[in-house]
Amino acid sequence: MRGVTVADDIVRTLRVAPGGPAKLDRRDPGWKGGPDLERLAGDRLKALARERLQEFVAELAAAQELLWASDTYAVLVIFQALDAAGKDGTIKHVMSGVNPQGCSVVSFKQPSAQELDHTFLWRASTALPERGRIGIFNRSYYEDVLVVRVHPEILERQPRADPTVKPKRLWRQRYDDIVAFERHLDRNGTKVVKFFLHVSREEQRRRFLERLRDPAKQWKFSASDLEERGHWDAYMEAFEDAINATSTEHAPWYVIPADHKYIARTLVAGVLARTIQELDLSFPKVGAKQREVIEKARAALEGEGVPT
Repeated sequence: MRGVTVADDIVRTLRVAPGGPAKLDRRDPGWKGGPDLERLAGDRLKALARERLQEFVAELAAAQELLWASDTYAVLVIFQALDAAGKDGTIKHVMSGVNPQGCSVVSFKQPSAQELDHTFLWRASTALPERGRIGIFNRSYYEDVLVVRVHPEILERQPRADPTVKPKRLWRQRYDDIVAFERHLDRNGTKVVKFFLHVSREEQRRRFLERLRDPAKQWKFSASDLEERGHWDAYMEAFEDAINATSTEHAPWYVIPADHKYIARTLVAGVLARTIQELDLSFPKVGAKQREVIEKARAALEGEGVPT
């Protein structure tokens, strides 16, 4: 199965090769897809991106139906980003054509006391999608090598078997655990695809101001948003290291330029549709006995329409 798909050269640009480097500081959050698209006027580019988005959404809907029918694979989609990068909006638009019965979205907040009494991967493992479904993690277990790294005071409050392990070694251990976890998922039929929505500091500032000025969006803003913005460089370093350490053939990272929402959504939809299509799924074959049942049912239904 291979329909409308995002171009190979774009996929190579977005995808972080196993072992990195991601080079986030050299990636343009305002990238629009290459020189040909860059030359288009703003309105024309937006219209083209939205047209492609609808094509990819339709492809994704068809791919999800096949995923459900084949019942052999699950797909886990992970979104990570800084605040205001557009995770919620991307999920909403990209999954707009998918049957809700075949998709689930889980948002990971500050861990509860129960969750802290388990390993950092436990709460994610309990939310994994079953075969035939797409599971979306809005933030994920990667928070434990991102937020916790930027805020070491959180680590000090977490129960640990060996609190003497130095932070640098701890992050390396957690990267290893994540890679092993994702390899286990892949080997057992869960395809993992990870998106980092790469927004610029200036665009984040603009979006924060938009929220503050619009009464309908003010509820989205929190004082902690500005506090976290103050740790921008530390977060970028944490993302760089985490992506470099955990982008693998079986669970790749895609760095999505997120300054233009219409571009980000289109790229995510295209990559995700392509990911499922590359599983090379097929609808279940009907056996001889079931074919006989089908033919009898068809004949009976057609016979109901014959006048007596």
